[in-house]
This record gives sequence, C-alpha cells and structure tokens, in this order.
Amino acid sequence: MGTPMVVIDGVEKRFSPEARPALNGITGTVERGRITGLVGPDGAGKTTLLRLMTGLMTPDRGALIVDGVDSREDSAAIQEIIGYMPQRFGLYEDLTVIENLSLYADLRAVVGAAREETFAELLAFTALGPFTDRLAGALSGGMKQKLGLACTLLSKPRLLLLDEPSVGVDPISRRELWRMVDALIDDGITVVWSSAYLDEAEQCDDVLLLNEGELLFFGPPEDLTHRVAGRTYHIRGVDDDRRMVLSRALNQDGVVDGVLQGQNIRLVLQEGRQVPDAAALGVAGSLRAVEVAPRFEDAFVDILGGGPGGTSVLADRIKALRGDGGPVIEAEGLTKRFGSFTAVSDVSFSIRMGEVFGLLGPNGAGKSTTFKMLCGLMQPTLGGARVVGLDLKTAPGRARAHIGYMAQKFSLYGNLSVLQNLRFFAGVYGLTGRARRVQVERMIETFALKSHLSVSADDLPLGFKQRLALSCALMHEPEVLFLDEPTSGVDPITRREFWAHINALVEKGVTIMVTTHFMDEAEYCDRLALIYRGREIATGAPQDLKARVRTETRPDPTLEDAFIALIEDFDARQKVPA
Repeated sequence: MGTPMVVIDGVEKRFSPEARPALNGITGTVERGRITGLVGPDGAGKTTLLRLMTGLMTPDRGALIVDGVDSREDSAAIQEIIGYMPQRFGLYEDLTVIENLSLYADLRAVVGAAREETFAELLAFTALGPFTDRLAGALSGGMKQKLGLACTLLSKPRLLLLDEPSVGVDPISRRELWRMVDALIDDGITVVWSSAYLDEAEQCDDVLLLNEGELLFFGPPEDLTHRVAGRTYHIRGVDDDRRMVLSRALNQDGVVDGVLQGQNIRLVLQEGRQVPDAAALGVAGSLRAVEVAPRFEDAFVDILGGGPGGTSVLADRIKALRGDGGPVIEAEGLTKRFGSFTAVSDVSFSIRMGEVFGLLGPNGAGKSTTFKMLCGLMQPTLGGARVVGLDLKTAPGRARAHIGYMAQKFSLYGNLSVLQNLRFFAGVYGLTGRARRVQVERMIETFALKSHLSVSADDLPLGFKQRLALSCALMHEPEVLFLDEPTSGVDPITRREFWAHINALVEKGVTIMVTTHFMDEAEYCDRLALIYRGREIATGAPQDLKARVRTETRPDPTLEDAFIALIEDFDARQKVPA
C-alpha cells in the first residue's frame, strides 16, 4: 500500500488560549485509494481537521503531512493536489451549471482542449449534461451537491475532502453520490468523507471518530460495531403507544440507547444488563426480546456515553391540549403553479390531533411547497387548507397564531444574539411583560442555551442553531408544529434529543407535521405521505409502506427501500425515464 496519503501526528489546534482545544493530540492516517470517514457530534472538530488537511490552517502542535508534504512548510503544494468541498459549497446560484463550471475552471487554470474534455467527462459523470443552462439556484439539493462535486473535481485531485456532502439530500441522491465516489476510488483518488449519517460511516474503509476534539476511535467501522455485539435487541409485540414505551425504556437503568424501528423498539444495553420486561415498561401483556445484529450507530452512541434519555423537560412544562377528535390539519386538492410549472398537484390529506405526520420525497418533489401552503406562507393556485378549523385563505393571521414553524434553512436573525432572538420571537408571538420573561427563561433552561446567550445566531454550532430555532417556534406553545427537515445535518445524539421533545409534545396533544430525509426518523411518524413530481403517490403508516414493497427477495424492507421502490414503481407506471 505504501506511505499513507495523510499522516496526522499528535495534532492540536486551539482558537483561543482559554478555550478547550478544537483538536487535542489527534493521531491517525488516511490510506491511499480508500474512503476514510470522519464522524462525531456537532463541535467534535471534524471541519477543523478537514481544513488542516487543506493547508488553510496549520496545527499549533504536532504535524500533518499530506502526500509527503508538511502542511506548515508548503501549504500551496498541498492545495495543488486536493479537492475540497466545504459544508456550504460556494456555488453561484445566479449562474447556470455551465457558468459555474467555467468559473471554477478559470480559477483552477483548466483551459483549452483539456477544459472541454474535462467538462464532458464531469457532466456525464454527474448526469448534469441535460441541465447545463439551468441556474444553480433552481437545482434540487442533490443536483447542487453533484455540481459542487463536479467543480471540486475539475483539477483532478489526488485527495478529495468532502465535508458532509449529503446533508439535506434525499436517499436516492445519497446513493447516487456514493456510487460516484466509489467510481472515484476506482480511479485512484483518496477520499475523506465527513458525515452526520452513520449508515454512511459503515460504508467507509476506515473511520476517525471525534468528540470534543478528542479521538475516540480509529480503524475499520466493523471493529467499533463489534463493541456492542450481544447487546442490541428488538422489543417486539408492543401494541401500546410505541413512543411512550420507548420513553419509558430509555429511562431504565442499563439502557444505553433506543429508537423506533417499524413496530419494534430497538435497544442497546450496557454490558451484562437484561432487557426491561413488560411491567417495567408499563405494558399490559407480554413482550418478546430478540437479539439483532449491531449497527455502527449503536456503537457510536455507546462510545459517546449513551443517548439523552427519554424525558423531555419541555413537554413537562406544557399544558395538555384538549380536542373534539376532528382533523387539525386539512389539505384539499392543494395545487401550486409557478407559471407553466406545477410544483404541487392535487394533494389531499387530513391529520388528527396528537398525530405525527411525515412528508417524504426526493429533493424538488414539492414537499416544502406543500408545507408552506399549509402554514399559510404561500397561497395555493387551486384547492385549500385549514388548520384548527380556520381557512388559511380567509383567516391566515388567526390560523398562524396556532402554528409553530421551523424552517428548512435556519431562518432566525443571524446578526442577533441568542437572547435577542428569543426576546424578538416572544414579542412576535404577542408575549409581553412577565409572560415574555418567564417564557424566554423557560426556553433558555429547557434547551441549555445559557452559555450561548451572547453568541450571534450565525456563529452557533449547528445543533444549537436547531435548538434555538425550535425554542422560538415553541415560544407561544402552539397547538400545531410544522418542522421542515428539523435535524438536517445534526448528529445522532442531537437528533435523539429533538425526538424526545417531539414525542413528548405529541403526548400532550400537539399535532406535528414534519419533513425529513432521515428514514430512521420517519419511523417515528404515525403516517407518511410520499410526494414525488408534485404528486402524492403513497400514504400510510411506515409499516404499511414497507409492506407494499415486500417481496421474496426483499422479505424485510427498510423504509429507505420502500422510499426508493415506490418512486421507481411510479416512474415505471408513468413510463418516465429514471
């Protein structure tokens, strides 16, 4: 195999003398012609390590060698052989696909015949050939990431650094990105892939697991997964409220982690501990505990000390709602056209009080447009929507008073501090005087924001940005909560914390509508609607959608399997090219 592509030797990096190190004595290697995963919670140091590999920063202590070049001595030489795609890749949204490629080719001095040849290769490789005249801002999330990757590959790098390239990307586009990266490995390119998706970490050859600047694990992912062998179980036969049973299980001694998987509850136990019985979980009747194969995510949560538990301080402070049993959210023939383009066509469903309803679909399918019409942020071309019985056309202001909304893209005021944002949104929702002070303090305590109050929202770690956005959406204790990809890009621990709050809010009668690209999150929904090409192509409980695609060769499909199979089946029936 020869010398490694990257040698990391005792690397330390601080951004201020009084703060803890962003990286503290990190040692590891990136082997040539392999995919090395970089995983860890928000603030672990992943992006800092990637930037050190680019030569954009140098370590305070230790050494970082890239292809034999010390980053302290010749960072320019390193930058000649790498391709770096940061979290927010700098595409110019008012330029077309080909104009973006041309700009980056100019910056990389790719000219003449080599330029035309490279463009042809990359457009074919990314399947962007038919879209060269489309503005980058009009591309779907997956297509934007493909264009970003194409721009990064213009200089034919030997080392490709990808900082969470699949954040906000649907499962189909994620699979396409992985196929593209696998092809790059076949061409001899070395890849470092930072990711918040732990199923992606399982596909890497090696993994560097960071937490708070410390290296917790380095090696093949299966070596870490083996750590929890014999400690992962499905609890089957749960006929009661799955979310409540999961919450009770997470609060049992000896339970490290737990998530919903279809009709089952998946638990990770401490060494030597027994699965909680039905009585401990407050379940009438009997349950079956079946040992299942461990996953990398199980070991990840275990090595970090376990998940956040099943108790939500937030929900404990919110009064239970009462309803008459009728629908809380109703969509009737919702249609939205932008000129000749139909973004959403004839979508209809209703959502009951205390239900979690999920909207799934590929990037650009029409989910966010549907979402905005139901929030009263966008008027439909045809059809209508009601929230708590109020028509969003005739009484949008009254309806929005009952709604909490957390946007897909962080939509708070970045130049205001955390405290200023909290106070501002409390005022927007009509809270004044003592009520405003009490609610702001309650959100600060609930979401552990005290140490960040003076930090501007733009400078917060992603996990804290999402906490702040959720706290602002809940400031007025709404009856209906709209969450548009609320955990996109955040780590699994933070996602579990969010869902502990969401599950507990539902128990208080709050009705929740959510979009997500995390199929494991979609398992928490009572029902799902799959939106594709602006149309509602499937609706049902998660287990019902999986049952629709079950075959002899696929006897136990995942929700991701169902997502992809239902879309492929729709395309086949419509005779639309994939």
